[in-house]
Amino acid sequence: MSRLLICPPDFFGIEYEINPWMRLSNRVDHEQAVKQWHGLMRVFEHDVGVTLERMTPVAGLPDLVFTANAGIVVGRTAVISRFRYPERQREEAHFEHWFREHGYEVMTLESGLFFEGAGDLLGFPDCWFGGYRQRSDIRAFPFLSERFHREIIPLELIDTRFYHLDTCFCPLSGGDLLYFPSAIDHYGQIAIAERVSAEHCLAVPEHEALRFACNAVCVGKHVVLPSGCPTTEGLLRKRGYQPHSVSLGEFMKSGGSAKCLTLALD
Repeated sequence: MSRLLICPPDFFGIEYEINPWMRLSNRVDHEQAVKQWHGLMRVFEHDVGVTLERMTPVAGLPDLVFTANAGIVVGRTAVISRFRYPERQREEAHFEHWFREHGYEVMTLESGLFFEGAGDLLGFPDCWFGGYRQRSDIRAFPFLSERFHREIIPLELIDTRFYHLDTCFCPLSGGDLLYFPSAIDHYGQIAIAERVSAEHCLAVPEHEALRFACNAVCVGKHVVLPSGCPTTEGLLRKRGYQPHSVSLGEFMKSGGSAKCLTLALD
């Protein structure tokens, strides 16, 4: 990855409740959120060396900041998300507009088929994994598999705290997998074991999974993750990665962290 799509948090806040983390009573400190977001972007630009492509924030769309849910990008094709909750469905037009303006071929799924982008579709060069049940529909994956000629292994998410796959599952550049197994059903864990050897599976402890340790961004040997995950950082260092921890507590109030705030464009 060398380019990431981001959206400044000008209008970020908790204005509704659509996952177990979001509580209207747990107000976001907007000034602190802006500082945390810019701190994350400095790490990406100066420490990791990626190029950031910016979307324009829109009043009334507080979760537009979580660009991982814009869709997925394969080459110059962008598949735009179809959100399950009405509160986020207005974002779809803005994501589609950005991709069209930047010269991408845009694809959409049939109406009523929910798919929440790179929040639920992650993987390695030879196969992808698709999280389903809570936000995305399993029926979306055969269509995407056929369109992009990639195997997609469905993984059922069984813990409501990990409502998108990227909250508990992070493929790394060296073929390693950072993940929290208990968020995935038994059959999904078997499917993972069949494709990722035990030595490459880095299981994080629950208390760090709940700090979104797996909601990380891997660029080469750099891994950007939320602060407060020392065990996970140790696992990464042992496998030759360089962790960069960033304070993202205001975004965690909404159920997101480093990965949720970015979308890989290449």
